[in-house]
Amino acid sequence: MLFVQRMFQEHIIRRGRRYIRRLNSWILHLTMQSYWDEIKNYKNKVFDKLTTKDEKVLEIGIGTGPNMKYFASRNVNITLLGLDPNPKMKKYARKAAVRSGLNPKNFRFMQGVGEAIPLDDGSVDAVVATLVLCTVSDVTQTLNEIKRVLRPGGSFIFLEHVAAEDGSLFRCLQKLLDPMQQILADGCHLTRNTRECILEAGFSGGVEIETMSMYSFPWITRPHIYGVAYK
Repeated sequence: MLFVQRMFQEHIIRRGRRYIRRLNSWILHLTMQSYWDEIKNYKNKVFDKLTTKDEKVLEIGIGTGPNMKYFASRNVNITLLGLDPNPKMKKYARKAAVRSGLNPKNFRFMQGVGEAIPLDDGSVDAVVATLVLCTVSDVTQTLNEIKRVLRPGGSFIFLEHVAAEDGSLFRCLQKLLDPMQQILADGCHLTRNTRECILEAGFSGGVEIETMSMYSFPWITRPHIYGVAYK
């Protein structure tokens, strides 16, 4: 009887997790449009770092595919690998790839996490991550994995929200809301010092980082950085 109860409880937990993932992907798909509209100028700047030599690109945390149009506008024949831990994002990402004009045969969705990228060493020309390092469980390990899969001279393009300045009222609010943010936003952390993590990750080709502020939803993630790091 105890075994049956335990199996039933595990079944309920698994179903609950599936529903939470489905709800999260649906909410992101519907609510983030104002954010994408505001951030597009900054994305254009960082995606301009992609060159015609970047034929094979990995995007970590591809989500619903909001970056597809940036890839397509620079190289419609690019081979794009999309990594995301939420399998429910797959259908949204595929639709976004088609809408952007990317060749569907050149897009592959992979379920996985940044801490353990399922690719060989030096196998991609560039890695892209936007709003990803806030959710991974280990930022340092993820950056190490990014360096591992990049070819020599390859580029890591990033755009992330970060912690506000130490001692500021905004930083206090972030600390207060951080536990709730992690629950409601699929593990997103508000108080990570991602800029310092990237600078200390050991990208031998150099790092270029710019700062900016966002004013659309969600307002608590206002401080941002964007840039590129070279292996």
